[in-house]
Parts: sequence; C-alpha cells; structure tokens
Amino acid sequence: MLLHSFTSWLAFGSLALGVTIPRADPPTRVLVNRQATSASAVPDGACTNGPQTRRCWSNGFSISTDFDAKAPPDGTTVTYDLEISNSTRPNPDGSGGNRPVMLINQQYPGPVIRAKWGDWIIVNVKNNLQHNGTGIHWHGVRQLNTCQHDGVPGITECPIAPGKTRQYRFRATQFGTSWYHSHWSAQYGDGVVGTMIIDGPASSNYDEDLGTLPLTDWYYTPALTLNEVAQHSLVGPPTPDNILVNGTHVDGKGNGNYAVMKVTKNKKYRIRIINTSVDNYFSVSMDGHPFTVITADFVPIKPWTTNQLTLAIGQRYDVIISANQTADNYWFRVQPGTACGRNAITSKNIPMGAILRYEGAANSNPSSTASVTMKTTCVDEPTASLVPAVPNEVPQSVVGTAGKMDLTHFQDPAKSNLFRWYIDGSPHIVNWNDPTLETILSGSQDFGPNSNVKSMQQKDGWYLWWIQSSARIQLPHPIHLHGHDFYIVGQGTGTWDGSTNGLTFNNPTRRDTATLTPGGYLLMAFPADNPGMWIMHCHIAWHASQGLSMQFGERYSDLQGGSLGDRSVLKKGCDEWDGYWAPGSGNTPDRPYNQTDSGI
Repeated sequence: MLLHSFTSWLAFGSLALGVTIPRADPPTRVLVNRQATSASAVPDGACTNGPQTRRCWSNGFSISTDFDAKAPPDGTTVTYDLEISNSTRPNPDGSGGNRPVMLINQQYPGPVIRAKWGDWIIVNVKNNLQHNGTGIHWHGVRQLNTCQHDGVPGITECPIAPGKTRQYRFRATQFGTSWYHSHWSAQYGDGVVGTMIIDGPASSNYDEDLGTLPLTDWYYTPALTLNEVAQHSLVGPPTPDNILVNGTHVDGKGNGNYAVMKVTKNKKYRIRIINTSVDNYFSVSMDGHPFTVITADFVPIKPWTTNQLTLAIGQRYDVIISANQTADNYWFRVQPGTACGRNAITSKNIPMGAILRYEGAANSNPSSTASVTMKTTCVDEPTASLVPAVPNEVPQSVVGTAGKMDLTHFQDPAKSNLFRWYIDGSPHIVNWNDPTLETILSGSQDFGPNSNVKSMQQKDGWYLWWIQSSARIQLPHPIHLHGHDFYIVGQGTGTWDGSTNGLTFNNPTRRDTATLTPGGYLLMAFPADNPGMWIMHCHIAWHASQGLSMQFGERYSDLQGGSLGDRSVLKKGCDEWDGYWAPGSGNTPDRPYNQTDSGI
C-alpha cells in the first residue's frame, strides 16, 4: 500500500499532456516449439470459422493448432488509447453515497480490448492520476519475446509517472478470454481493470458471443486505504461489501440493477466468465441452463458439461449455453467462496448474480429456482475435467530436478503488527526505480534484497517447480504465473513425497492460474522458452501486497543479446519515473507518500 492521506490521491488539478511515443515497426518474432513431445491431433483445418465450424480458423490454423508452436501470420494491428483518471462516482450497486475511484476512460469496467489471433495489439496508456504511478498488466498474455510490455512495475518496467504515457506492444499468440489490470499495489480494486477477447477457434459450436462477464467483490472504502489496514490486521483482510457482475449489482436492500444478458430462444451462446476480484473466490451456475465448458484460462479444452463452476481470482472459463427453455427470465447465480473469505452481501437474503433474459420476456427479476446447491468452497475444478484440446506431454525426468519453494508468513509486533507472506523466508518487495529486467539488461544480476528470483537458464529446458504451504494460517492461494501457462502435474493437501505417484504427465491440465490448497502443494511444469523476468504471485491482492510473490529470471544471455527487440520504452519510462519519484529526497509536494507494501 501507499502511506498517504485519504484525500491525496483524490485531488484534482490540471493534467499534463501525455508524451507521444514513436511507433516502430513490430519486430519479427519466431515462435519456439515449447513441447518435448506432442501426441498426434486432427490436422489444422482450412475452413472458415462460423456457427457450425467453430473448430476452424484459417488455412493451416484451427483448434488443433498448438499455439505455442505457431500462430497465424501477422494480422492487423489494433490500437487502443486508455486514460486512467481520478473520479468520484456513486457506488455501482445502488447503495448510495459517492466513492472515490480510479477509472479507465471514465468507465467501469474499462473498455473491452478485442483482437484476433495473430494480431498485434498496441495500447497507449496515459496516467492522469494526480498522486499515483500505475502500469497495466495483460493477464495471461504470453508476451513472447516482449517481456518489457508485461506491465509490472518493479519487474518489467518502472511505474508510469503522473502525466506520462506508456505504449504497450505485443502479439496475440494465444486466443480466448482474459482481463487487464493495474499491477501497482491494490490499485485495480479501485477501478483500474478491464477485459480482453482474442478471437480464434473454439472446441464447440455456438451461434453468438455474449462477450465478457467479469465478476468481482466490491468495497465501499477505497482499496488503497484498505490495503494499508490489511497489512497490519490481526483479524485478516477487510470484508467486501458486495459483489458486482459486469460492473453492477443490487445492494442489500435491493436498490440498484442486476446485469442482464439477452438471448433468443433456440440459439447457443458463448459467455466468457472472468473472476477479477481482490479477495473472493466465486461459484456460478445458471438456472435451467448447464454450461458446456470449452476453455480454461487461455487453454482450449475438450468440451465438458456441468451445472456449476468455481473460479479462483484470475481464472476464466468460456462456456456455451443453449437457450432452449421457456422464454422467461433466469438467474445467473454467483456465490462467494465463504469457506476462505467473507462478503457482507451473503447475509442480506437477496439473489446474488445477474439475469438471463429471453427475447419477449418481461422486464422483471426471475422467479426461476436453482437446480444445484451453490458451493461455498475455494477449490479449483478437477483437473480430470480440464483436458487440453491439443494434447502434450511433460517429461517425467523433471521430477528429479524439482525446485522447491516454501510458503510461510510472519507478523511483526514491533512494526505495528506488519504482516508478510514469505517465499523461502523472504517477502517479495520490488524496487520501482530499478526493475529487475533493467538490471539484467545492464549486465548485472544484483537484484537487491527481497527480490525472490529463481533462475531458469537452460534454453527450452523443462523445469518443475514445487510450491509447498507450510504456513500456520492455512488458506487457499490462487497462484498466477506471468509469461507462461503451466502444466499442473500435481496438486493436493499435505506434503508432496517427491515421487511420481499420482502425478499426471500425459496431457495434464494447462492454465496460468491454479490454487495452492491450504497446507498443501502445487507442482507446475513449463519449459524455458520465453526469455524474461516473470513474476509469479498470489492473486489475492492483499496477499500480493504482503509479499506473496517471486520471479523467474529466464535466459539472461538471450535478454542481453537482444531477444526483446526495442527496449527504449523501458528506459524512457524509468527516466520519467525517476524524475517524479526523486529517490532520496524524501516526501515532496508531488509525492506525498512512501512505498509501504510489496509494490505489486
């Protein structure tokens, strides 16, 4: 968190114009085949994507394509301009009262960024915040050879200084659904968040795409204020006041509005469900309409049908529903995971979620009844259900070289009960002025204290990483990895015994976010096929701010040898931030606070 007065980051005033950044031609990228072995699959198709041929995409590219091995030739370039500004708005759940927020283009959630598989995406982000740095991370995007555009202050860039503009450039080598958000402290909990769609093939047919459906918890008190409280709390993190579905909901008295999804009878619809929370897990279901699940995070899976899904923070599921019921209104139900967290709205005895409304149905709340008992647990969907559509194998030999990371915590009564999560005895604290990527590019490996770096230098070599929770406070942690998705070869309670018993090497589940179970372990495998400095962290924002993260330093010689192409944006951003932050000068009128959390 940032130790500053409640009003300092809300102040208004004249804003400097963003600096225009020259647009160099995108460098040529060569996709590396990351897989050690790959089982045979249906050949890539040449037909056109459509309602009855969703598996197709274009000549030589289909749902059977391993998108880590190849992507369509460079497509179009799509450009978005985002401005992040302070504002004050009524709470979006009808509860009354104004709440200070930080908005992208004056809307919440921010604009949907949409592109096609193979496109180049350019996003110009202007920081209009008066007293905060910022930076946008593109959650789950592989950033192949574009680590400098991953958007993590202190890791891949310096924060964007107030009044300055930063240009992000990356290629859509994957397809599916994701989101983008600030990686500056707990800032995304105050509104700096939006969703992403990368159009591509799908593993099942549907007629229409209903777009993204972000779910989040919501706090009436600004997240940056609560974050400072959370770091010194003896009773755990603050309780959210409500949930939001696509930026809206009703309050505990029924004031406000539910989000509405409109459908026509006898059509099939794709819905892209995303958990963008600060703290809450969610389970979701749709009365009378089971889900056919086709994607987990950015990974297409073999379709499977379920009446309920649980999403950890950062996870996404693309589902298809058939509008084959009586034309009426139906509840899309959302249940916070109260087994691992709290939300004040759960005690108000009101329906939580959104509305599926058929064409011709009344403009009213549904009277539909639930066909399932909503889960309150905080566990991932079984990996047996999440079978990648493109089969691959992990070499069993990685077991003998597993790198262990031990998760613990400490609360210091001598520092106002400051709470920190530890990886191998150290909380991760970034240095905004000296991002680790800049350190490597300068030829050094002196990352400073609390950098929590694990080395991966063998080109395309496979690595197995073992996270073991030894913490006295046993909680689930949604672990998110940047720069890669990973293969879940093992996941469970207790301590891993180091053997291959019960592990999955033949086409294991792949995703970029998975739950470390309370008192348990998570075994993740992936090859060193993407040079960069990549952070891995718990996606509970309070935990990340309390130090629960680390980073992988991948293939330093390639980074220093120019694999990233144009790196001028990194230097420019750090020069601008250094000028704003003025290290060593103490508090200034333009910077009335100090960094008091992990910085991410």
